[in-house]
Amino acid sequence: MDVSNDLICENLTAVDGVLHFAGQNTADLAQEYGTPLYLMDENRIRRQARVYRDTLQECFGDKGHALYASKACSFKRMYAIMAEEGLGVDVVSAGEIATAHAAGFPMENAYFHSNNKTDFDIAYAMDCGVGTFVVDHPEELTAINAVAGEKGVVQPVMLRITPGIDCHTYEAVNTGKVDSKFGSAIVTGDASRIVKQALDAPNVTLCGFHCHIGSQVFDSSVYIATVDVMVDFLKDMKDTYGYTTEKLDIGGGYGVRYVASEPTIDIAASIREVAAYMKEKVAAAGIAMPHVYMEPGRSIVADAGLTLYIVGAVKKIEGYKNYVSVDGGMTDNPRFALYGSPYTVLPATRLGAARDMTADVVGRCCESGDIIQLDVALPADMARGELLAVLTTGAYHYSMASNYNRIPRPPVVMLRDGASYVAVRRETLEDIVALDE
Repeated sequence: MDVSNDLICENLTAVDGVLHFAGQNTADLAQEYGTPLYLMDENRIRRQARVYRDTLQECFGDKGHALYASKACSFKRMYAIMAEEGLGVDVVSAGEIATAHAAGFPMENAYFHSNNKTDFDIAYAMDCGVGTFVVDHPEELTAINAVAGEKGVVQPVMLRITPGIDCHTYEAVNTGKVDSKFGSAIVTGDASRIVKQALDAPNVTLCGFHCHIGSQVFDSSVYIATVDVMVDFLKDMKDTYGYTTEKLDIGGGYGVRYVASEPTIDIAASIREVAAYMKEKVAAAGIAMPHVYMEPGRSIVADAGLTLYIVGAVKKIEGYKNYVSVDGGMTDNPRFALYGSPYTVLPATRLGAARDMTADVVGRCCESGDIIQLDVALPADMARGELLAVLTTGAYHYSMASNYNRIPRPPVVMLRDGASYVAVRRETLEDIVALDE
């Protein structure tokens, strides 16, 4: 059987019918570390980070900056890698701030997002030395100004602006539209009003604007449309308030390939296209070129990840449906339940076998929605004890994992240059009850 269509990323190979990831035998890794098992290809993470870093610097010189959107996959080793590669990070909670801080990340290069920062979050972030707050709404700006005043500091902030761009992806991850819980909309006048508020606040300093139009974007035209709106906004703020923007963050959101039918994207080429348009637009507007930021998350880590499971049961309901149950599920991959996300699922040790059975791959949770993927082609004699691989699981898997049904979370094992090491250990049953009084 030709398996070339299955190998949707260059770090996947087949050797004697066994799936290899980052050059390593997945069956051997499952034997060594157990399942469920998150695998992460460190070399690919670094390579993707460098694409953003190097291309933005090529296009904008010392005004081009890449930030890793750490909500995609947050644990200490990820922050250490980003620091080593010269990327900043964005963080969205006190927990992510604590993780970055514990990893020794230079917190002046951290940008604190979130549409609902508590007073504790704000104070904790300031105490940890977070460089920039990305402000979502006027009440938050008032709170940041108050806490900064109490601490005797002037806190740099950027304002999250809603440009009104529809990125034509999953509704649940479309964050650039006007009717969004995120940011202040330009079209309603809210964006202009919060700029005035920030300029008048004594304990913050406005250093620029942030926007984000959504996720799984494969087309440069979406970013070009965003640049159109945002540069016009920068010009308007200069004309209205005499404010010259220092920083403009146009967000992340480049797509990744989950299944063979989805396209690949040349990220560097797309960034160059967007950058060329931005330079023309800024020049035509007669304003100074700001520092330009992008904040990729998924496109750095998604296809650097793979999850391994052991089959526990094969249930065949003649004339209706087949089910293959695995030893993980929505606790380690909730994305099908949330978004109906597509995935490539492979019989990891029998890639060359005929796949003459269609089955739903489901998890072990007591929940009918605990589904990994529907209608997966697998060998008809698939049985308990076999190894399944789910591809492209580096983003929003470990970070979204839960203990539903009191199931421990899997470990994260990093692969690098033919070696492997544990970055996050497997949770134990003792961990599950450790917080109970």
